[in-house]
Amino acid sequence: MYPNLYYVFKDFLGLEWKPLSFLNTFGLMVALGFIASAIAISSELKRKEKLGLLHPREESISVGKPASIVDLLLNFLTGFVFGYKLVGLLFNKPEDMNPQAYIFSMEGNLIAGLLLGLLLAGLNWWEKKKQQLKVPEERIIRIWPHDRVGDIVIISLIFGIIGAKLFDNFENWDDFIQHPLERIFSAGGLTFYGGLIVATIALAVYGRKKNINLIHLSDAIAPAMLLAYAIGRIGCQVAGDGDWGIYNSAYITDENGHAVEAKPGEYEAQLQKYSTYFLEGAVTDGENGTKMIVTDRKSNSLAEVPHKNVKAPSFIPTWMVAYSYPQNVNKDGIKINSLKDEHNRALPVPVFPTPFYETVICGLLFLIIWSVRKRFKIAGTITGIYFILNGTERFFIEKIRVNNVITKGGLHFSQAELIATLLVLAGIAIIILVRIKPFREK
Repeated sequence: MYPNLYYVFKDFLGLEWKPLSFLNTFGLMVALGFIASAIAISSELKRKEKLGLLHPREESISVGKPASIVDLLLNFLTGFVFGYKLVGLLFNKPEDMNPQAYIFSMEGNLIAGLLLGLLLAGLNWWEKKKQQLKVPEERIIRIWPHDRVGDIVIISLIFGIIGAKLFDNFENWDDFIQHPLERIFSAGGLTFYGGLIVATIALAVYGRKKNINLIHLSDAIAPAMLLAYAIGRIGCQVAGDGDWGIYNSAYITDENGHAVEAKPGEYEAQLQKYSTYFLEGAVTDGENGTKMIVTDRKSNSLAEVPHKNVKAPSFIPTWMVAYSYPQNVNKDGIKINSLKDEHNRALPVPVFPTPFYETVICGLLFLIIWSVRKRFKIAGTITGIYFILNGTERFFIEKIRVNNVITKGGLHFSQAELIATLLVLAGIAIIILVRIKPFREK
């Protein structure tokens, strides 16, 4: 388990570089996911441009003007945020706070923020000063859709995080009302479908504003979404960010954090031994006796602890069906006796590693949809297929994940199951509609 790059370098190279602890592996994989998706989107947009399906837009730009107040302010704010947070992360982070939580907190290095902000604003002013003309000129340039991939990725990132936070707080409304600031600025609490919905709306507005055919833009982005999601889930698995499945009662976790096959009665004994953890989502710190809340996976009774009993076939590793997430980034679980590191906990009962399943499934789905995308001559079909595949995958994964359950009309379902079902229906509707009023490729 590698909550940050410090543990990666320590395990593989034997190097203990503490500054690397601020580079969270989950954040790194998310960044790689966005880079990979940007490459895929750019490639598909270029293909559609060659087919004459997407066209450039002429825009007027001003050349030779001095730096405006808005330019200077934006550069200052960008530099301030990076200096305030990154320098603060290196030199001001409290020992008991993990890097991800620090990034989302209000803490930072004020002097570093001001200095870097002023530096970037000064560089922008100097660059504009060198290019300044006596009489500023207006020039017409042609911008192709693939030239806007950077904007598309940034919009997806910003509005994806906003949407993920919003939907997570809607799903946990009671807790949000009690601790609004803590939930808003916490490192956790991100709902994928919230990010997908809000980012989609933002991209639709952007695409319409830039005169990009929305149906072709959607078809270009859809496969990349599967790729980005698959890579992002690698981060969830490696870091152990809490986005895992229900308990596998065929195994228990030993004192070294390893999943071992449970003998008759051992699973029930483990529940009793760590009843506070399962019932209250808390563990007692052996060093000072204080109780720490480490998880939101609480149950009303030990009998209601969600679990399934599945033994790993002999031809696959045990961790593929039962993983204790040792040294997870959330510091969730019971202490591993042999470890003295900051991240020294493992789940008392192994769980199904659902991030691993989603990486494999969505990775394969991306390869399939990417290999057959050119065969579909009606625009919008790829988008419909993506909705169906994504919704189906998530619906069945939810069967072995723990989420807040909504009860309506005698039905019990999670927010993700509801949205997944709606996505499948939307995908079917899109495929039918584009055939009624087709946008056929030439």
